Amino acid sequence: MKLLLHLTFLFLITHNFQAQSEETIEYKDGKLHYSTFGVGDPVLIINGGPGISSDGFGELAQLLSEDNRTIIYDQRGTGGSKILSNKDKDYTIDFMVEDIEVLRKHLGYENWIVLGHSFGGMLAYAYAAKYPERVCAMIQSHSGGMDLRLRDYPDLRDRLSRSQLDELNQLVMKISFGDTLWETRYQRAKLMASAYLNDSTRASEVAERLMTTNRTINSQVWANMNLINFDVSEEMKNFNKPVLILNGVDEIVHKDIAIYADSVLPDSRLILMEDCGHYGWLERPEIYLKEVKEFLKSN
Repeated sequence: MKLLLHLTFLFLITHNFQAQSEETIEYKDGKLHYSTFGVGDPVLIINGGPGISSDGFGELAQLLSEDNRTIIYDQRGTGGSKILSNKDKDYTIDFMVEDIEVLRKHLGYENWIVLGHSFGGMLAYAYAAKYPERVCAMIQSHSGGMDLRLRDYPDLRDRLSRSQLDELNQLVMKISFGDTLWETRYQRAKLMASAYLNDSTRASEVAERLMTTNRTINSQVWANMNLINFDVSEEMKNFNKPVLILNGVDEIVHKDIAIYADSVLPDSRLILMEDCGHYGWLERPEIYLKEVKEFLKSN
């Protein structure tokens, strides 16, 4: 349960951005939906979650598409990506890695840069561990890490004030007793959103995104990662491609997770951003976007 509270809602704010193209691939497990922006060398952006579509990541994809073709996709069971059988066994980190390979092969790229945000960073590590030859460089954005050490750090509730926590507990209890009102769920989401932000004025925007979670998928993926004791740190010791790691100094994903990753990876650069929550391109764009764009140009 503690792990679930850590990373249940690691997403982005929803904005409307026009993709250059959209397509849905049919494959053996079902359908996989993706969108692309710009032209140039490919950059796959893996959003947070799990259990959330890529809808809110159009902004980041567009911001990074000046000199690259950026690609976002709906992880299995979310948005336009549908799984045929839709059973618990369908939502594993291994299957999610294979979905990325399905997309790469469909697009015809020999390799690409992979940017993983939050839980998406964990999925990016898993993909790079299994298919290192397909990743020419990697960006870890506020990443959950290459193992499950995030369980050892304070969770979302520990970032709330006493009054906020009391209010959240009351809302959770009301919902557990059958309250299905939108307003109740929104107030809960808004309180949780404030834990992810250094700038709390954005909490209302983030809350709308938090409400789109498929909690069943989220729980199933974390259950699988706990079952297999997710840890690809040994593989990452041998991952010799360039890696950019960005993290807030004081945010829900503790900076020590980023510092540990930097110590493991042979060729990494760590950027810790002051006064920054879980969304560097929103709260510290002058640092986050500058570093990412320079990294893309050099790789």
